[in-house]
Amino acid sequence: MFENLQVFENRYEELSEKLYDPESAGDPALFTALMKESRELEPIVTAYREYRQCEGAIEDAKELLESSDKELRELAQQELRENTQRAGELSEEIKLLLLPKDPNDEKNVIVEIRGGTGGEEAALFAYDLYRMYTAYAEGRGWRTEIVSLNETELGGFKEVSFLIDGQGAYSRLKFESGAHRVQRVPETETQGRIHTSAATVAVLPEAEEVEIDIDPKDLQIDTFRSSGAGGQHINKTSSAIRITHLPTGMVVECQDERSQYKNKDKAMKVLRARLLNREQEKQSSEVAEARRSQVGSGDRSERIRTYNFPQSRVTDHRIGLTLYKLEEVLAGGLDALIDPLIAADRAEKLRESVS
Repeated sequence: MFENLQVFENRYEELSEKLYDPESAGDPALFTALMKESRELEPIVTAYREYRQCEGAIEDAKELLESSDKELRELAQQELRENTQRAGELSEEIKLLLLPKDPNDEKNVIVEIRGGTGGEEAALFAYDLYRMYTAYAEGRGWRTEIVSLNETELGGFKEVSFLIDGQGAYSRLKFESGAHRVQRVPETETQGRIHTSAATVAVLPEAEEVEIDIDPKDLQIDTFRSSGAGGQHINKTSSAIRITHLPTGMVVECQDERSQYKNKDKAMKVLRARLLNREQEKQSSEVAEARRSQVGSGDRSERIRTYNFPQSRVTDHRIGLTLYKLEEVLAGGLDALIDPLIAADRAEKLRESVS
């Protein structure tokens, strides 16, 4: 494996030269493609170079072990231990870096949250999840934008769809798809009993037009007046858009913008993302049957996490992780859950690659 890494280093050096070539700099599309490939190779090459340095230090230390100088031999033994340990760490790191990457990882995402069992309490929980994800996105410098929203009288969300625009958004949020369960005492509960309700989350990679070819003849587009908050403007104009994809029966609505054109553009983004997700799930269904990864199948009906308010506890059932910092997580501190999920997924893929 490590012999083949020289190919990556050679390519990385070639890309570095091309990026400084005036011809590449004058072609924005070419420059962007070269920069993207260079960024992808950089962590592999950096780890490989350090690994080779460790190997050289190990060989030097072994030679010094033959010295007649006691202090020099002790120093060599220490160098040998440290570099052997570091070389082992780098070896595992490189193996992870060489694993096939999810082609969707760098994409923006469309998140859809729907209140499930539990009525009004489930809708309020759906709102809490929305706030959690938007706070997480804000903390990473990502942009969020609502596509559609169906509110309840108490301020809960029956359902909400929103875009998250940021580099690597899908790589960080893809394991959030599934059923989220909440256990707490609702404000309307007079006897202090704990209720259990749920909401479902779907995280879809945003699809480019070139990935999903949609025939305009397959679309039924309707306009209607928006409902909900918004004042007189919403009541007077038919700016809301409903798009029905006739072959699949998928329906997407968007009424967040005052512009009919902007609402149509957002609705098409959601439709493309859903169709891409449907196609990818279809293609991977056979693989999913043969392999259910440690972080779950991604099935949205699968209960993935429980939020217990009385105990301030969050449990991710896929990896058996429990944290007693519910408020921090709901305030956007999701990395404490996301990082272990990514690590578990990589470990599972690494085991499969050597089995």
